[in-house]
Amino acid sequence: MMSRLTFLPLLLMVVFTLSAQQKDSPASELGELLTFRLPSAPFPHPRRSAGHTYGNRRYPAENHYSDSSVAVFIPRGYRSRETVDFVIHLHGWWNNIDTVLSRYLLPLQLVESGKNAILVVPEGPRNAPDSFGGKLEDPGGLSRFVNDVADALVQSGKLTTRNVGSVILSGHSGAYHAIAFALSQGGITGKIREVYLFDALYGEIEKYKHWIDRYDGRMVVIYTDSGGTKDETTSLMEDLRARKISTLAADETTVSQSELSDHRLIFLHTDLGHDMVMHHRMQFRKYLEASSLSDR
Repeated sequence: MMSRLTFLPLLLMVVFTLSAQQKDSPASELGELLTFRLPSAPFPHPRRSAGHTYGNRRYPAENHYSDSSVAVFIPRGYRSRETVDFVIHLHGWWNNIDTVLSRYLLPLQLVESGKNAILVVPEGPRNAPDSFGGKLEDPGGLSRFVNDVADALVQSGKLTTRNVGSVILSGHSGAYHAIAFALSQGGITGKIREVYLFDALYGEIEKYKHWIDRYDGRMVVIYTDSGGTKDETTSLMEDLRARKISTLAADETTVSQSELSDHRLIFLHTDLGHDMVMHHRMQFRKYLEASSLSDR
């Protein structure tokens, strides 16, 4: 069920990418990266058994919707406790696990945040233009997935508990769709403490409003001028303000860490491009630093 991922090459890419910003360090200093193949992973899924068509191109299931891989990163210094906290990141269009981990520096950003949590990145539609989240959109799908990840880590000797504490859902671009369904019917909504949308609020606004109204979780939305999310983000902000729900609207370059920590609903405008909003200014790390997760 479990095998070591191409751990050294992946994390070496992270180190090399940052070579201009920090001293080189052995890849093993970041932590341990594993991969599991889980029955509750987003794919394969019956709705993509025949593949998917976008525009005039067909994306066959065997190439884009058959991979049940789930990458799990345990940061250096992680301490086992009575419960385990997960940060689950869902990738967007034209992406896959390998590119997400290396390009967006997710392991490094988790390590630098100092938070005692485990990063989980399931394979979504692999290198395809598709927002469908597979089994994560099924009723109870997120609950089954999280429990399977915890079980796999215990069975592999990496954890001593299956008890899940807090869950953070993070998503870039097309990941908004799966996150919306996970919030509305994933089966563990009460455990979802925070949601990060990286230029990803393209729709399903009613599901996000339902979660905001009925749960006290924190949400950080970063949006661009040209990524296609500005109108939906503005609409949600206006709706919340009309109902006198407190929000913070700020510029991504000037918002302080204390503001990120002190506000529940945060909307950040950025001058960056769509593919830079997770890592160019180490945004993922900053949001984790301000999160409710415990420190290592």
